Amino acid sequence: MFTALLLFTQLVITQFVAQPSNLTTKRGYAGINVRYKQVPAGICEQNPNVRSFSGFADVSENEHIFWWFFEARNVDPTTAPLTIWINGGPGSSSMIGLFQELGPCGVNIEGNVYDNPYSWSNVSNMIFIDQPTTTGFSYSIPIPGFQDSSTNEIVALPNATCPDYADTTTCGTYNVYNTSLTANSTVAAAPNFYLTLQAFTGAFPQYSSNGIFFATESYGGHYAPIFTRYILEQNELNTTGTAFIDLRAVLVGNGWFNPILQYQAYYNFTSNYSTRLHQGGNTYGLHYNASIDAYVFNNMYGAHNCLDQLLDCNTYPYATNASDGTGNQVCSAADSWCYNQVELPYDNVLGRDEYDIRYLTPDPFPYSFYVDYLNRADVQSAIGAFTNFTQGSSITSTAFSGTGDDARETGVTAAVEYILDHNVTFVMYFGDADFNCNWFGGEAFSKTLTNTGTYNNGSAGFANITTTDGITHGQVKTAGKFSFVRIFEAGHEVPFYQPLVSLEMLNRTIQGYDIATGTTPLTSDYFTKGPVDSTYINGNATVTYEVLPMNATYNTTTNQPNPPYDVASERNNDDGTSSFSSGGKLLTRLHHAKLDFMKAKAKEAELGVPWSSSKRVVQKKGRHMLFEESGRRKKQDHGHVWKQEM
Repeated sequence: MFTALLLFTQLVITQFVAQPSNLTTKRGYAGINVRYKQVPAGICEQNPNVRSFSGFADVSENEHIFWWFFEARNVDPTTAPLTIWINGGPGSSSMIGLFQELGPCGVNIEGNVYDNPYSWSNVSNMIFIDQPTTTGFSYSIPIPGFQDSSTNEIVALPNATCPDYADTTTCGTYNVYNTSLTANSTVAAAPNFYLTLQAFTGAFPQYSSNGIFFATESYGGHYAPIFTRYILEQNELNTTGTAFIDLRAVLVGNGWFNPILQYQAYYNFTSNYSTRLHQGGNTYGLHYNASIDAYVFNNMYGAHNCLDQLLDCNTYPYATNASDGTGNQVCSAADSWCYNQVELPYDNVLGRDEYDIRYLTPDPFPYSFYVDYLNRADVQSAIGAFTNFTQGSSITSTAFSGTGDDARETGVTAAVEYILDHNVTFVMYFGDADFNCNWFGGEAFSKTLTNTGTYNNGSAGFANITTTDGITHGQVKTAGKFSFVRIFEAGHEVPFYQPLVSLEMLNRTIQGYDIATGTTPLTSDYFTKGPVDSTYINGNATVTYEVLPMNATYNTTTNQPNPPYDVASERNNDDGTSSFSSGGKLLTRLHHAKLDFMKAKAKEAELGVPWSSSKRVVQKKGRHMLFEESGRRKKQDHGHVWKQEM
């Protein structure tokens, strides 16, 4: 028996997973086998006439990439386009996007599945891919194990029998801890993503006959440019046995594009003092006081501090591994320093959710009840799972941390320009309440692109986005096939907060029309007219000043929680959607809150910055500590306590 540092992302009741034996096998393009099964109606998609499949692309002997596909609802699936969705992390499962944001279903507090009327599958075939290996349901080598309560590590077991000394609720099937069986950088992850597309489109050619669209978020700001460039380059190589991937557009939500710009945006977003800023910081009026502002400013711009370290990092190439690569060590150290000294003070001082600054932590939105649902034996059997489900992979995040990938620009700027040069539409969209990958950093990145035509020469401006409800949910600045979108009153996972405008944005992109109105075909000389900067001030009307209960529900019409918060019933919102609330015990979330409280207090002492409230708890959703939802990435190198994924 051996111990491996494989860690839970959430404390859930698990079980040993019965290995599926009823999967159908097909050979895809590039010689990649696909194993799959049809998923029964009701597991997610509620309409029995809309088919769903889940399975694996066997990209190597010990690398099996999980995917879950849904036919288009309102379009003939054999003539509909195919939209690919991946979450970020690195190591964040795309089940986050499926169940929390834009898939056909969600899961309520009672564990019941409900329909999402704004699913992106309304207008497109959808495939959600867990990548790289060990992310979500993707697996390398499944092993039986249990969680050691004293270390929160997974202890491997000799067989699928839970011993007396183990916590029976944590005995289950997990990936063997081996970082060589996953990617350790964005560049390294690209080939297997490409092979997964080759596998699926070869096994199911009828679902991608009308073009392919690629959507992602968060660390997708790294993934999407590099993956897309790789796909386009492979198309040009035209290797025997592969198929042309007809990629027509890329959409990235709240992306982490250039860390040099994004780390500076952490200061800009929370400062009300710097003359460099438009708006004087974020548009919700949630800023640092003068002393904290000065503290963070020095940490960002002082000699040998964050900016200098990031610039130094980005002079080095990747090395083969972290142990012999000076550049990897420099970049990993820079990212750790910048996180602790520039990003983390936000959590410790303001006590607000990095992924939606309108809410104090712990933030109940978006809902995470689907995690327990995906660890039910009947659900795992229905989708052909080989392992239990975790929202984020500590194996993958550790591998990426070793190369300092998060701190590297990694060729993202050149890749976006390459994509635009190849006539592929590129859309950057940002929820303006997100701090983690905030729109200030995204807009700064957009201004560095050199081939966006009128976008950066003062001609193009921000125009309001008109939608079918007659409400302005955001603004867009477009030049040719490049668009930057700011979505109002939305956090990191935009489709959860603003589902209508998100769906219409996708549909207009698919149809080749402008995002602003959906009526004008995109041409090389098209550009939106309006002010050069987006100057809308949200104010604090939707900002909360008390911690919400974990059973709170969100109203996408009012952009606020639904009162009251303790009604144990399903109810219909004004917009026709259903909300669920219950007074039931949420032991998992409370357990997380307690653990993160202890972590945050430890970091407070390390940083020497004041604690803001006796009620506040740090709730990290993806970057650094993968707590519950999606996120950019997790820190794995701040000492053992930080290696626990929540």
